[in-house]
Amino acid sequence: MIGLRADMDALPIEEATGAAWSSRTTGVMHACGHDGHTAMLLGAARELAEARAFDGTAVVVFQPAEEGGGGGKAMVDDGLMERFGINEIYAMHTEPGLPIGQFATACGPLAASADGFRIRIDGKGAHGASPHVSVDPLVVGANVLLALQTIVSRNVHPRQCAVVTVGWMAGGKAGNVIPQSAEMGGTARTYDPGTRDLIEGRVTSIAQRIAEAYGARATVTYKRMFPPTVNHGRETAFAVSVARSLVGDAHVNDALEPLMGSEDFAFMLEARPGNIMLIGNGDSASVHDARFDFNDDAIPFGVAYFRAIVEGRMPL
Repeated sequence: MIGLRADMDALPIEEATGAAWSSRTTGVMHACGHDGHTAMLLGAARELAEARAFDGTAVVVFQPAEEGGGGGKAMVDDGLMERFGINEIYAMHTEPGLPIGQFATACGPLAASADGFRIRIDGKGAHGASPHVSVDPLVVGANVLLALQTIVSRNVHPRQCAVVTVGWMAGGKAGNVIPQSAEMGGTARTYDPGTRDLIEGRVTSIAQRIAEAYGARATVTYKRMFPPTVNHGRETAFAVSVARSLVGDAHVNDALEPLMGSEDFAFMLEARPGNIMLIGNGDSASVHDARFDFNDDAIPFGVAYFRAIVEGRMPL
């Protein structure tokens, strides 16, 4: 039994495409192509139902909450695979910059894990003219931020890939007041489970020990969100063969460099073997950009691909 998955959710972005089909909901748009993914799967489901040119059952999976909501994990935890008897599962994702009619994937890691962390530094506030009586959480935080950048350069094995990024830091509201506390938040990405463990431990240790050295206290909240998205060997070879049968060898890249973005289809690939394939969106703005527009010219290729997956895996 084959599962075909498409994500459905939008993003909290005000659309700036100016297209006649722009989002009618203020502050919300399909900036990651999920509307296109859904359209392609609906089209494939219709053709499969009408043609009935396969021997078995195809389960079409429309997943909510991919964008940070953990929808994939929720569906797996709810027994999706067991309830519907899914043995293998396949998905697609639009890829700006890849020409229309082209596909790309790879065996093994295709997207990174995604973890989030938040660090609170509690010090001792004071007047800006009396820093000697303070424990300045901004100074502590600045040192923590810089030290976190040594995790990848000095702790992660050179053969592994990882990213540790602090995206925001906040504390205080006046130039002449040393605040009582400061906070920062960031993300960590890697393809390797061991490296993921290492990063979590080092983020916590660095923050707490530097804060202690300055007489402050650091509280670290570290949240594991998405695991790495890892394509399975046999299923990836099959997916590549299907794509090549549709568009030819020259238009299918089976050795795509892994991406540092994350994808919660990873939870489904942990539960069952399968593959996620990138499909070309042509020359467009990047995903998560207010100017992104899914290219409808990709839809026939996506429909044909999903249909061929089912008919090729479960032939009459």
